Order: sequence, then C-alpha cells, then structure tokens
Amino acid sequence: MYRIAVLGDYDSIYGFATLGLDTFPVTEPVEAAKKLHQLAGGEYAVIYITESLAAQIEHEIAKLREQVLPAVILIPGVSGNTGKGIESVRKSVEQAVGSDILFSNN
Repeated sequence: MYRIAVLGDYDSIYGFATLGLDTFPVTEPVEAAKKLHQLAGGEYAVIYITESLAAQIEHEIAKLREQVLPAVILIPGVSGNTGKGIESVRKSVEQAVGSDILFSNN
C-alpha cells in the first residue's frame, strides 16, 4: 500500500501527523533533497512539500516530475502562500489536458 509523506519545517507540517500522514521535518536544502529522493524511492505515492522548501530544491523536484510516482505537491507553510503550489497544479492540468482550464479568458 502506498503512503503519503509531508516535508517541510516542523511548524508547517506537524499537524499532518494527526491525519495519519508521515511527516519529515527538514529545513536544510541538502538534507531535504536527500530525504526527497529517499521517499521517492520507497513506498510513497504522494509527497507534500512546503513551498518555501521546494523553492530551495526545485531542480530535485523537477527530476521527479518526469516519473509517474510519486506526485510531488507544493503546499503553503507557516510563512505564507507564495503561489507556487497553485502554479504547479495549473501546469500539471495544462500538460494533462492540453489547455489551461483553470484560468479561462471569459
């Protein structure tokens, strides 16, 4: 059975543990990249990562986007929403359906 992981600073992710998700508090980019690849090679189908941490390891996340699993999804942290998560979802939908259906020009 696949599992769900959450990466980011402790204050941003500790609540996810109450939902039964596996949390991995990391703040350093090198440590985060290492943990991301460890999780991706294991039994995790979805990896949530805070936007601020994702910004520091974008090149590592880009490598995983070419694979079917895991899905790497950006979430806002306690520092706020940068908009990167929504942008990432929009790009994924656009790639999947061939057009930008989230932002119509009506």
